[in-house]
Amino acid sequence: MENIELINIWQTQNAKIEQTLAINKLLLKETIARKAESSLQGLVKLKTAGIVAFVLYLLILGYALFYAITNYSSASNYFIVSVSAIALINIKGFADYIKHLAWTKHINYDGNVMEIQKQLSRLQLSIIDHSKIMCLQFPFFTTFYLSNNWFPQDVGFTYIIFQIILTGSFTYFSYWLFKNHKPKNLNKKWFRNLIAGSGGKSVEKAIEFYREMEAFEKEN
Repeated sequence: MENIELINIWQTQNAKIEQTLAINKLLLKETIARKAESSLQGLVKLKTAGIVAFVLYLLILGYALFYAITNYSSASNYFIVSVSAIALINIKGFADYIKHLAWTKHINYDGNVMEIQKQLSRLQLSIIDHSKIMCLQFPFFTTFYLSNNWFPQDVGFTYIIFQIILTGSFTYFSYWLFKNHKPKNLNKKWFRNLIAGSGGKSVEKAIEFYREMEAFEKEN
């Protein structure tokens, strides 16, 4: 009889412990969901402001290109090529911002934790890719002001060397950044700071919150 009573007591206590753990897990999930949603509100604001900025910037680039093409002369070749490249890259950036905003808005924080983590990881990878592509425009900011009316024939050798070094440096820097935009570099502070401007910091915070939940589940 005593053994049966001890087993019953143990089963009762075990049930209470499991119930407490289940309640704690539910409360933790709700807390993390609120924290993650709050963190991503910063991303929503950033992407919304970014979309407005992209529209204005693309309108300016579009007008500049339209003017250069409708009043075409060979002197505008550097400008047209450079600004066209910048515009195309920023159109891609604009589309990315719309996509990121839509993805963030469609996260169901009451849903399956693994699904939320998948959505956050997809968002993080897309932000890295976005930042990666945006780096490609850097060299064109060193060539749009050139004109074949005066470059290279009407400038000194020193200026030609300066221009080659300037464009070459920006090209190499752009290539280096493009090559190093990889998820494996997320553990490096400089890379996290680099993608923070595109919303990487907000997403990383949200991912960290859900890692806390994973750690809780492993411990219990």
